[in-house]
Amino acid sequence: MSYTYAGDAHLALFASYREDDEPFPTDASLNFPRRDHLRDDVHMFIRLVFPRCWNAGSLTEVKSELREEIVDLAGLCYAGIYPYADEDPASIVEAVFDRLPEIRRTLKKDVEAAYKGDPAARSYIEIIRSYPGLQAIVVQRIAHAFYEEGAPEYARELTEYAKMETGIDIHPGAEIGEYFFIDHGTGVVIGETTRIGDWARIYQDVTLGALHFEEEEDDEHTLKKGYKRHPDIGDSVVIGAGSKVLGAVTVGDHVSIGANSWVAEDVPDNTSVYISDHPTHERKPKR
Repeated sequence: MSYTYAGDAHLALFASYREDDEPFPTDASLNFPRRDHLRDDVHMFIRLVFPRCWNAGSLTEVKSELREEIVDLAGLCYAGIYPYADEDPASIVEAVFDRLPEIRRTLKKDVEAAYKGDPAARSYIEIIRSYPGLQAIVVQRIAHAFYEEGAPEYARELTEYAKMETGIDIHPGAEIGEYFFIDHGTGVVIGETTRIGDWARIYQDVTLGALHFEEEEDDEHTLKKGYKRHPDIGDSVVIGAGSKVLGAVTVGDHVSIGANSWVAEDVPDNTSVYISDHPTHERKPKR
C-alpha cells in the first residue's frame, strides 16, 4: 500500500488564508499551550482549517510547508480508508481535499454564528480553541465530505473521535446548513438522515433522532438500513436544552422549540413549541 497526494489543495488553502481578516486571527506568530491528541488526522485537519489558532501559523506563510502538511495528512487518510475499501481510495482522498477550501469557508461562518449566538463569547479565537460545538462541527463537516465521496466508515471514525472529545454525537451523514451553532453541547445527538437548514442553534442534550426502527423482511431481526428516519430542520430554528425531535418530521423555518420539549410531528413555519404545564414543586423542611 503506497500513496502520495499529488493534488493542489495547498494552493487554494493558502489563498484562503490570505483572505482572513479581523475578527479572525491574522497573526501567524501566535503561540498557545500544547494540546495532545490521540488521532493525528483529526488534529491535522483542525490545524489546516484554523492554523493561526493551533500553533501552525507558518502554514499561512510558507507554501511548501503547507504542501508537506497536506501530503502527510492525505497519506493518513488514505491509510484510514484503505482497510474498508474495495478499490484504491486515492480518488476519494483527492476529492475531499479539493473540497477543503469550501469547507473552511463554511466553518468560518459557523464561528461567526457562535459569536453572534452566545452572549458569553468574547472573541473568535476563544470560540475556535475552546468551544466543543465548533470542534464537533469542524470534524463533522470534513467527515461528511468523506461520507459523500464514498468512505462512510472512515468518516464515522472521525465523528466518533469528536464525540469522545466533546460529548457531541453528529453522524457524518447528517446534512447541516451554514451558520450552525451548538451551545454547550454535552449530550447532543444528531442522526444520519437529519437535514438542518441555515442559522440553526441547538443547546445541550438535544436529540434529533429516530422515533422507531423498521426491521428487514427476514428472520434475522436485522434493522432496516438506508431509509429516512430523522427530522428535517428549517432555517433560523432554535432548539432548547433537553428537547427531543424524533422521526422523519419536518420543522419549518423560524421555529423556536422550548427546553425539554418532545416533538414527533411536523411543526409549521413561525411557530413556538413549549411545555405549557410545568410540574409543581413542593418543599418541606429537612429533619
